[in-house]
Amino acid sequence: MSLIVTGTIGIDTVVTPNGHGEKILGGSCTYFAAAANFYGPVRLVAAVGGDFPAEFLGTLGHFRGIDLHGLEVRKNSKTFAWGGKYHADMNTRDTLFTELGVLAEAPPKVPALYADSTIVFLANTHPGVQLGFLDQLPKRVFTVADTMDLWINIAKDELKALLKRVDGLVLNFDEAELFTGKSNPVTAGRHMLDMGPKFVVIKKGEHGALLVHRDGIAAVPAYPTENVVDPTGCGDTFAGGMMGSIAATSPSDGAAAGSYDSVRRALVHGTIIASFNIEAFSLDRLKTLDKKTLDARYAEYAAMMRV
Repeated sequence: MSLIVTGTIGIDTVVTPNGHGEKILGGSCTYFAAAANFYGPVRLVAAVGGDFPAEFLGTLGHFRGIDLHGLEVRKNSKTFAWGGKYHADMNTRDTLFTELGVLAEAPPKVPALYADSTIVFLANTHPGVQLGFLDQLPKRVFTVADTMDLWINIAKDELKALLKRVDGLVLNFDEAELFTGKSNPVTAGRHMLDMGPKFVVIKKGEHGALLVHRDGIAAVPAYPTENVVDPTGCGDTFAGGMMGSIAATSPSDGAAAGSYDSVRRALVHGTIIASFNIEAFSLDRLKTLDKKTLDARYAEYAAMMRV
């Protein structure tokens, strides 16, 4: 089934206890699409400015499964830029700067070529923009959205409106508590189900992820990675593996895409590919990853989980 993603492509500056990445390729769309590409084709809709380095276009082109017809290069604009510094625990970070650039302009349009897209992922951006994106995809059968604390704080009503129109929501533990006022993640997840979606995936970083679905609950532990270099984009990579797996295994009518079993299995794929992303800055590790290595780690993880 045809998978499409919209969100941000940016130029990041990242400082971690294990290194420093200066003006590197980042953004929610970037990480998602690179991960999803290992499972099948993914259509990307995003905008960058005239300052977007040609080498970054080459990096995106390295991933043969990413369709870039929906990437707008606005020559007279600036690319979104973000800087962050991680604390010693790698779970918390401080934002050093944010330069909106093209994000302060009208969002990119869905090309006519993509109008038949059926599986949709709304990577992290303003929920109003996410709602507008949905209106351009009349053939969609399965839609999942990501969000963050900023939108919960400044656009909660629009986020609630979005939840009525999507099948699933992805957010982290702190955001789930902020959105619902519930400190227990299962309770928070059930509260969000009452707002519309069929399931909620609550990311817990090094502690894995929790699925709260109308048909059941599942917990997936993180892969025990030793080589932690940069956690930036791991949530987006996780979502890319999850959605890529669903798109690759769902029948053409999309009937089973959001089933409990389908999403539960997909969380494992998201977990595994995110464990590679954390091993280097930007897409450096995913660029060197091959399907054989990915499958081998999946098998290792599956064996580890057997009881």
